Amino acid sequence: MHAYALDRLAPLLTAPDASILDVGAGSGYLLAVFAHMCPEGDIRGIEVVPELVAQGNANLERQPVPDRSKIRYEVGDGWEGLPGQLFDAIHVGAAAEKVPEALVVQLKKPGRMIVPIGPESFAQQLVQVDKDEQGKISFTPLLDVQYVPLVQHNADFDITYVK
Repeated sequence: MHAYALDRLAPLLTAPDASILDVGAGSGYLLAVFAHMCPEGDIRGIEVVPELVAQGNANLERQPVPDRSKIRYEVGDGWEGLPGQLFDAIHVGAAAEKVPEALVVQLKKPGRMIVPIGPESFAQQLVQVDKDEQGKISFTPLLDVQYVPLVQHNADFDITYVK
Protein backbone atom coordinates (compact mmCIF):
# COMPACT_ATOMS: atom_id res chain seq x y z
CA MET A 1 0.00 0.00 0.00
CA HIS A 2 2.88 2.37 0.74
CA ALA A 3 4.33 1.87 -2.75
CA TYR A 4 0.94 2.47 -4.36
CA ALA A 5 0.34 5.65 -2.34
CA LEU A 6 3.88 6.90 -3.06
CA ASP A 7 3.34 6.37 -6.78
CA ARG A 8 0.14 8.46 -6.65
CA LEU A 9 1.84 11.22 -4.62
CA ALA A 10 5.13 11.31 -6.59
CA PRO A 11 3.96 13.92 -9.17
CA LEU A 12 3.44 16.41 -6.32
CA LEU A 13 6.97 15.87 -4.98
CA THR A 14 8.91 17.25 -7.95
CA ALA A 15 9.80 20.58 -6.32
CA PRO A 16 12.95 20.28 -4.22
CA ASP A 17 11.24 22.03 -1.30
CA ALA A 18 7.95 20.11 -1.41
CA SER A 19 6.06 19.86 1.86
CA ILE A 20 4.71 16.47 2.91
CA LEU A 21 2.52 15.33 5.80
CA ASP A 22 2.22 11.68 6.82
CA VAL A 23 -0.76 11.15 9.13
CA GLY A 24 -0.50 8.02 11.26
CA ALA A 25 3.22 7.74 10.56
CA GLY A 26 3.69 4.70 12.82
CA SER A 27 7.23 3.32 12.66
CA GLY A 28 8.50 6.27 10.59
CA TYR A 29 9.19 4.08 7.56
CA LEU A 30 7.27 6.24 5.10
CA LEU A 31 8.88 9.40 6.50
CA ALA A 32 12.29 7.93 5.59
CA VAL A 33 11.06 7.06 2.09
CA PHE A 34 9.70 10.60 1.62
CA ALA A 35 13.11 11.94 2.71
CA HIS A 36 14.76 9.96 -0.09
CA MET A 37 12.14 11.01 -2.66
CA CYS A 38 12.38 14.69 -1.72
CA PRO A 39 15.69 15.26 0.14
CA GLU A 40 15.23 19.05 0.42
CA GLY A 41 11.57 18.81 1.35
CA ASP A 42 9.79 19.64 4.58
CA ILE A 43 8.64 16.24 5.84
CA ARG A 44 6.23 16.09 8.75
CA GLY A 45 4.71 13.10 10.49
CA ILE A 46 2.01 12.93 13.12
CA GLU A 47 0.76 10.00 15.15
CA VAL A 48 -1.78 9.83 17.99
CA VAL A 49 0.16 7.16 19.93
CA PRO A 50 3.13 8.74 21.78
CA GLU A 51 4.99 5.42 22.04
CA LEU A 52 4.91 5.03 18.25
CA VAL A 53 6.29 8.55 17.81
CA ALA A 54 9.18 7.72 20.15
CA GLN A 55 9.83 4.44 18.34
CA GLY A 56 9.55 6.13 14.94
CA ASN A 57 11.99 8.88 15.88
CA ALA A 58 14.45 6.26 17.15
CA ASN A 59 14.05 4.35 13.88
CA LEU A 60 14.69 7.52 11.87
CA GLU A 61 17.89 8.21 13.81
CA ARG A 62 19.20 4.81 12.68
CA GLN A 63 18.30 5.27 9.01
CA PRO A 64 20.59 6.76 6.36
CA VAL A 65 18.19 9.55 5.39
CA PRO A 66 19.62 12.46 3.34
CA ASP A 67 18.98 15.14 5.98
CA ARG A 68 17.37 14.10 9.27
CA SER A 69 16.80 17.76 10.20
CA LYS A 70 14.20 17.98 7.39
CA ILE A 71 11.99 15.37 9.12
CA ARG A 72 9.81 16.28 12.10
CA TYR A 73 7.69 13.61 13.75
CA GLU A 74 5.41 14.43 16.66
CA VAL A 75 2.26 13.47 18.52
CA GLY A 76 -0.80 14.90 16.79
CA ASP A 77 -4.44 14.35 15.90
CA GLY A 78 -4.80 13.01 12.36
CA TRP A 79 -8.25 14.55 12.02
CA GLU A 80 -6.74 17.99 12.66
CA GLY A 81 -3.41 17.62 10.83
CA LEU A 82 -1.10 20.58 11.45
CA PRO A 83 -3.33 23.68 11.43
CA GLY A 84 -1.90 26.76 9.79
CA GLN A 85 0.43 24.79 7.51
CA LEU A 86 0.05 23.82 3.86
CA PHE A 87 1.29 20.66 2.17
CA ASP A 88 1.89 19.59 -1.41
CA ALA A 89 1.16 15.97 -0.46
CA ILE A 90 -0.64 14.31 2.44
CA HIS A 91 -0.66 10.57 3.10
CA VAL A 92 -3.14 9.18 5.64
CA GLY A 93 -2.33 5.72 6.96
CA ALA A 94 -5.62 4.99 8.73
CA ALA A 95 -9.24 4.95 7.57
CA ALA A 96 -11.51 7.91 8.19
CA GLU A 97 -15.26 7.52 7.92
CA LYS A 98 -15.27 10.69 5.80
CA VAL A 99 -12.56 12.88 4.30
CA PRO A 100 -11.04 14.96 7.14
CA GLU A 101 -11.93 18.54 6.21
CA ALA A 102 -8.97 20.00 8.11
CA LEU A 103 -6.59 17.99 5.93
CA VAL A 104 -8.27 19.21 2.72
CA VAL A 105 -7.82 22.79 3.95
CA GLN A 106 -4.11 22.06 4.52
CA LEU A 107 -3.54 21.00 0.89
CA LYS A 108 -1.71 23.55 -1.24
CA LYS A 109 -3.07 24.64 -4.62
CA PRO A 110 -2.26 22.28 -6.31
CA GLY A 111 -2.06 19.48 -3.76
CA ARG A 112 -2.92 15.81 -3.35
CA MET A 113 -3.95 13.57 -0.49
CA ILE A 114 -4.25 9.80 -0.40
CA VAL A 115 -6.67 8.63 2.30
CA PRO A 116 -8.61 5.43 3.01
CA ILE A 117 -12.31 6.20 3.54
CA GLY A 118 -14.96 3.99 5.12
CA PRO A 119 -16.27 2.64 8.40
CA GLU A 120 -14.18 0.45 10.68
CA SER A 121 -14.51 -3.29 9.89
CA PHE A 122 -16.35 -2.66 6.62
CA ALA A 123 -15.38 -2.09 3.02
CA GLN A 124 -13.19 0.97 2.60
CA GLN A 125 -11.81 2.72 -0.47
CA LEU A 126 -8.47 4.35 -0.97
CA VAL A 127 -9.31 7.82 -2.30
CA GLN A 128 -7.18 10.39 -4.08
CA VAL A 129 -8.18 13.94 -3.14
CA ASP A 130 -6.83 16.62 -5.49
CA LYS A 131 -6.94 20.38 -5.08
CA ASP A 132 -6.25 22.24 -8.33
CA GLU A 133 -4.65 25.68 -8.83
CA GLN A 134 -8.03 27.38 -8.35
CA GLY A 135 -8.79 25.42 -5.17
CA LYS A 136 -11.36 23.09 -6.74
CA ILE A 137 -11.48 19.72 -4.96
CA SER A 138 -11.92 16.39 -6.76
CA PHE A 139 -12.16 12.87 -5.38
CA THR A 140 -10.98 9.77 -7.25
CA PRO A 141 -11.71 6.30 -5.79
CA LEU A 142 -8.65 4.09 -6.33
CA LEU A 143 -8.96 0.66 -4.67
CA ASP A 144 -10.88 -1.32 -2.11
CA VAL A 145 -8.81 -1.52 1.08
CA GLN A 146 -8.98 -2.40 4.78
CA TYR A 147 -7.16 -0.09 7.22
CA VAL A 148 -7.26 0.47 10.96
CA PRO A 149 -9.44 3.44 12.00
CA LEU A 150 -8.14 7.01 12.16
CA VAL A 151 -8.63 7.72 15.86
CA GLN A 152 -9.09 11.16 17.32
CA HIS A 153 -6.85 12.35 20.13
CA ASN A 154 -8.69 13.39 23.26
CA ALA A 155 -8.23 13.31 27.00
CA ASP A 156 -10.03 9.96 27.27
CA PHE A 157 -7.74 8.23 24.76
CA ASP A 158 -5.89 5.36 26.37
CA ILE A 159 -3.89 2.63 24.72
CA THR A 160 -1.90 -0.31 25.94
CA TYR A 161 1.27 -0.59 23.93
CA VAL A 162 2.13 -4.23 23.22
CA LYS A 163 5.75 -5.01 22.41
